[in-house]
Amino acid sequence: MKFLLVFDFDHTIIDENSDTWIVKCAPENKLPNGLRNSYRPGHWTEYMGRVFVYLGDNGVKEDEMKRTMTTIPFTAGMVDLLGFIGGNKELFDCIIVSDSNTVFIDWILKAADFHKVFDEVFTNPAAFSSTGYLTVQNFHAHHCAKCPKNLCKRKVLKEFLDKQLERGVSYTQIVYIGDGGNDLCPVMFLKKDDIAMPRQGYTLEKKISQLAQDLSPVECSVLVWSSATEIMSYLKVLIKE
Repeated sequence: MKFLLVFDFDHTIIDENSDTWIVKCAPENKLPNGLRNSYRPGHWTEYMGRVFVYLGDNGVKEDEMKRTMTTIPFTAGMVDLLGFIGGNKELFDCIIVSDSNTVFIDWILKAADFHKVFDEVFTNPAAFSSTGYLTVQNFHAHHCAKCPKNLCKRKVLKEFLDKQLERGVSYTQIVYIGDGGNDLCPVMFLKKDDIAMPRQGYTLEKKISQLAQDLSPVECSVLVWSSATEIMSYLKVLIKE
């Protein structure tokens, strides 16, 4: 009996968006209008690539970025929740599927000593170039019309489950914890025994309730949370059943 916990990262594990938080490193804590207005919907990763070039051009170094990123607060109750999951790893497999990047997530999890809680992190690959600039790439290519160009979370989840099945691992229940519009695609993939946990007041919750109003509700159960202690309460009930 094993459960799979799937977490988004920004506004779910941490209480901010890691990609916009890095702007604190920019001169006067802001980006020039031309750069800010260069974002095209669905092409966020390419936009962030330009942001990182701007930071590099302005002499922002890796250590300053790291210091800034590790000040991001965790969401209410999240530290306790991750501690609880870490103490029950025989029952929970735990993955992150995020539109952030490997460098940011790695820094934040390691600084708080939570990297061992997660079995795998699926996010956009990032690295520092020989000139000290942070570079980021799209996670993969996909054919999903609903998702941003660089990442379809449903595809990631499906491929992970297929790979686990090949290893002989199947899950009693999948618990999907997220907040954003790009979390809807994987939630639509969940089955009736699974559960989606959208964060209260965020886009995912609004999209799920819109589907219910349109009489095409998601197949899985839905439990809204505002503090991660509510997620922990649910998981405690789950492992007692």
